[in-house]
This record gives sequence, C-alpha cells and structure tokens, in this order.
Amino acid sequence: MIISSPRDFREAARRRLPRFLFDYADGGAGTEQTMRRNVDDLADLALRQRVLKNVADITLGTRLFGQDVALPVALGPVGIAGMFRRRGEVQAARAANRAGLPFCLSTVSICSLAEVAAGTDGPLWFQLYVIRDRGFMRELLANAKALGAKALVFTVDMPVPGTRYRDAHSGMSGPNAPLRRMLQAVAKPAWAWDVGLHGRPHRLGNLEPVLGDKSGLNDYMGWLGSNFDPSICWQDLEWIRQGWDGPLIIKGILDPDDARAAADIGADGIVVSNHGGRQLDGVLSSAKALPAIADAVGDHLTVLADGGVRSGLDVVRMLALGAKGVLLGRAWLYAMAARGEAGVTQLLEIYAKEMKVAMALTGVRGVGEIDRSILA
Repeated sequence: MIISSPRDFREAARRRLPRFLFDYADGGAGTEQTMRRNVDDLADLALRQRVLKNVADITLGTRLFGQDVALPVALGPVGIAGMFRRRGEVQAARAANRAGLPFCLSTVSICSLAEVAAGTDGPLWFQLYVIRDRGFMRELLANAKALGAKALVFTVDMPVPGTRYRDAHSGMSGPNAPLRRMLQAVAKPAWAWDVGLHGRPHRLGNLEPVLGDKSGLNDYMGWLGSNFDPSICWQDLEWIRQGWDGPLIIKGILDPDDARAAADIGADGIVVSNHGGRQLDGVLSSAKALPAIADAVGDHLTVLADGGVRSGLDVVRMLALGAKGVLLGRAWLYAMAARGEAGVTQLLEIYAKEMKVAMALTGVRGVGEIDRSILA
C-alpha cells in the first residue's frame, strides 16, 4: 500500500501483524475512552495562522537533558516491540540514531539493553518499572549505567496493569492464548517468517538473567501482574535518585501536585502521560493535563508529554501547550511493524516536514518560539 502520511502506517501494520500483536499495540484500557481523548483533544486544538512573518529559515533542533536533538522528539518505551519486527528495538534505535533523536528502551523489551547498545551509536535512554524486587531494580540500573544509558525514565503510573479487554479477545492473554497466537501467526506468513522464525529468541531480554526460561512471551502478562509493586510511594524513589547520577525522568504524571513531588525528589524531567490510555480509563487526556502541569513546574524541570501524538502537527500542539519535547509510542511502533527500520525513518521524516509547515504558517522559526500564543 502507499504510505504518504503517519496514519497510513497503522493500516499497514494491521495488515501485516497477527491480531494479538496489533490489538496489543492498538488497544487501551476499559472502553478506551481516554485513548480516544488523547487523539481527539489534540486534534481539537486550533492554531493561530499568521502570515508575512519571514519564516525562510526554520530550525527544528533543540536540547533535551544536555543532548542536542534534531527534533523535540524521542522514541518512547514500548513493551515487546521486538515482536513487531525482527529484533525490532535494534531497528528502531538505529532509525532514531540516524534521525538524531534519543531512543528509550523498555524494561520489558525483547532485545536487551546490551543488544541495542551494540547495534547503534546513538543516545539511549532506559525505562524502568516499579518492580517488587529492589535488588533486581538495582541490577538493571547498574547495567544501564555501565552500558552508557544517557537518561533513566522511571514509569510510575503502572502499580497494577490496566484492564485491557482487547488482550483477552485477541489471544495476548486469556484461555488457550498460545494456541490462538499460533493460529494467527500462520495466517500472517510475512510476519511468521520475519519474526516468528527468524526473530528469536522471543524472550524479555532485560529479564532473562533473572527469569531464565520463564522470560518468554507466554509469561509476559502474568509477570507484569505479579511483579509490579503497588506499595511504592514518593519516598521510595529517593534511593533511585541517589543511585542514578544521570538525568532522571518520571513518566506517568497527570496532576500538578504529583509534578511538584517529582521536582521535590530531584527529578530532572517528567512525562505528562496516561500511558497511552492503557491504564486508567476516564482520566484526562495528556493535552488537557499538560498546561496546568507546565505552569506548575516548567521553570524547575523539563516537561515532556506523550499520548495521541499522530503527526508533526500534534508535536507542535504539545509544544504550544507547554511541553519541551514529545515521546512517540504507537506512532513509531506502527511504522516499524509496517516497514521496519525504513518505516521509522520515513515516519520521522514526515513528522519533520509537518512540523515545518505548521511552524511556517503560525509564524515561528524555532521550537523555542512555540508557546500558547500560536493557539487560536
């Protein structure tokens, strides 16, 4: 199929993937109200078109946590992304490196941090979940530091997994899940050849040293429910701040009071996020939550945002609401599922072009000039 816009990648991914993987990526919690709000609330933001403003030279670069980046964008953490293309996290990291952007690896990735670090020269961030086994968390932190991770993204909005009904229907979880997944894979021969046969091992690479034979996909959903820690509180994050001397980014903030708490523990940044609508259905969209949070802590730490960003125009909208940068999730996962590394490269090129058009027609020449004055 012809891919000319970011949204085309979703349909291309749907055609190529077994249903259990597509629905895992595409779905949200509950009735998926929050997931839809993320997209719709951004799309409803009208921009203030300005003319004759001399926009001959537009620059998209900025700095995030001491790093020069070509766009105010990073590829955010996505679990089991290596199941969407052969060793998919490595492919995505290479595309990000080529584009001059950071790539953030999930704790529950297929490729380990060591494999991704060996496969790319670009800046890597590492995402850490709240896990019951503090010793294991310390090992992950030490490994990330040893492998040169430039920033730690600590996800705090998943003390328990959200209620995701699509996963039970699709075969990601529920009765006879392994058999259902196998039958779906047979019906998608391109994916089965690329990932099913040649993309092995299908294990959670960062967890394999601890889980061993139980680090496979069959144990994925059960491991999430059994090992995330609902008892953690802000005081528990102090040892992470003490043990990590690089930039610390707290991901999953939707309330200004929580943003202030993140600043108080010494975080360098936050991500305004509702986990892509995959955790608590019915909460605010990231776009609705962002302005108040940016007003509360924007002078004290770097505010990033994710959720519903489906175009370069949406990146500009998020910046106008107060973010200094944006994490992409589903967008890059669809692109990689559709066309691998080349798809992610194409996606980022489209985003850059769309950003330049939006900036030119709102009369700004650099991302530092984007603020709420460009909103109608």
